Amino acid sequence: MSATSPDSATSVADRVGLRSKLPRVGTTIFTVISRRAQELGAINLGQGFPDYEIDLRLPGLIYEAMRAGHNQYAPMPGLRELREVIAARLSRRYGGSFDPEREITVTLGATEAIYSAVQALVGTGDEVIVFDPAYDSYEPAIELAGAHCVHVPLEPPHFRYDWQRIATACTARTRLMIVNSPHNPGCSCLRAEDLAALAELARARDLLVIADEVYEYILFDGRRHHSVLSHAELRERSVAVYSFGKTLHATGLRVGYAVAPPALTVELRKVHQFNTFAIATALQWGIARYLAQRPQTGEELPAFFTAKRDRFIAALEGADWSLPPSEGSFFQLIDYRAVSQAPDLEFVEQLLSGAGVALIPVSVFYREPPPMTLLRACIAKRDATLDAGAARLNDYAHALRRGNRT
Repeated sequence: MSATSPDSATSVADRVGLRSKLPRVGTTIFTVISRRAQELGAINLGQGFPDYEIDLRLPGLIYEAMRAGHNQYAPMPGLRELREVIAARLSRRYGGSFDPEREITVTLGATEAIYSAVQALVGTGDEVIVFDPAYDSYEPAIELAGAHCVHVPLEPPHFRYDWQRIATACTARTRLMIVNSPHNPGCSCLRAEDLAALAELARARDLLVIADEVYEYILFDGRRHHSVLSHAELRERSVAVYSFGKTLHATGLRVGYAVAPPALTVELRKVHQFNTFAIATALQWGIARYLAQRPQTGEELPAFFTAKRDRFIAALEGADWSLPPSEGSFFQLIDYRAVSQAPDLEFVEQLLSGAGVALIPVSVFYREPPPMTLLRACIAKRDATLDAGAARLNDYAHALRRGNRT
């Protein structure tokens, strides 16, 4: 029996009338840029993952969990021990109490939490408001739920919410809004007045909210994270989403969690149980033990990442780059308008091949991008990586100024 050729596979798809449910979706920009960086031997400041070692106590605890026999299915909502640790951390951080049995669900990273929440909360004909530049997993989840994604732009370079514009975008069919703070890729943070405006709008329109708060600890310059969980009214109509991958510097763990009032949690778990059902048991045991031993985990991150942001900014000075202030997240934006007039996608390719540095153009996070010259750089890297990436970027900018490159 011979293997099926690509041509015959295509013809089968044609014969059965296969239609893509996501016709506009291709390979993500992160995959494309990371692949190109690997091919060219470029420094990858594009995709948001650390390149430094994690605390080796964590893999030790995961190994101990496997040696102790924690290798079978975990409970669908997540290990009770981990959910109790999460509940205690939430109470310390945001006040109030959180029921680990009825309000916390361990998920396959934040992306699964968002996907399951969208599938649970909206359906055919509903509208969901997202804010561009928006993380690229939001819209596919909305489309697969049969709902319509309404894009409201945040204006660069500050990416602040215009609540009058948002209210105007709401219709009788608007059911859900997805907010993200600290924002990826805009590097802005919700303020107390934003939560108040969001609550007022949600009350007036009877909206639900998904709050993507995966960078909750990574804020700069003394800022405080304003979570929907700290606002009594929003907590009752929100699913808040978090990621241990960000907090523990280990994006490959793919362990996150969703926090929601009981009625919303019931619906979310109906999807979660037929999506991933359970998350790796040993990982949950290891994380639970690690956080129990180190309850202040996360509180060191503002200083840790502020130092990296400031180091990267200082290294880029003197080369015509403009650096809008980053308020939080793994990222720092770079405005190249004084360096090149090339469109951002073209300039990113020039940087890959000419400078040996991978960055992400912010325009790809918009449905209809405004004219912009903003690139996203990940600062969750070793100091040596940041220094080398900045040096290459500066050398390239200086060469352009001298007219040696186009």
